[in-house]
Amino acid sequence: MSEHTSRPHVVLVVDDEVLLRLNASEVLQDAGCTTYEAGATAEALRVLQDHPDITVLFTDINMPGDRDGMALAQAVHRERPDVRLIITSGREQPAPADIPDDGQFIGKPYDLEALAAIICALPVEA
Repeated sequence: MSEHTSRPHVVLVVDDEVLLRLNASEVLQDAGCTTYEAGATAEALRVLQDHPDITVLFTDINMPGDRDGMALAQAVHRERPDVRLIITSGREQPAPADIPDDGQFIGKPYDLEALAAIICALPVEA
């Protein structure tokens, strides 16, 4: 029996709410993903630079610091157009055209299993 196996996603989870970040990372790891975490956008950019294997950015829009999650997504899209983008927020919902590169939006509160299913369904570039 041959099963199609692709390499799992490597996900950067960015959220200043520690519990949400940890829960998302844990569920994604259980789904077979490797995860990195960041609690601020500047930290996220450093992690992204240090780990070229990252394939997905999952970020909250409302973040402390000099840029929010949308600005982070735009910067990541410019610097690493190979990275898939998934944006979340409990306060606002951006228009699809505002999310770079056909990224997706998931509103808070989100279902962790649904998040994992969405990320696992994304194609992985070879």
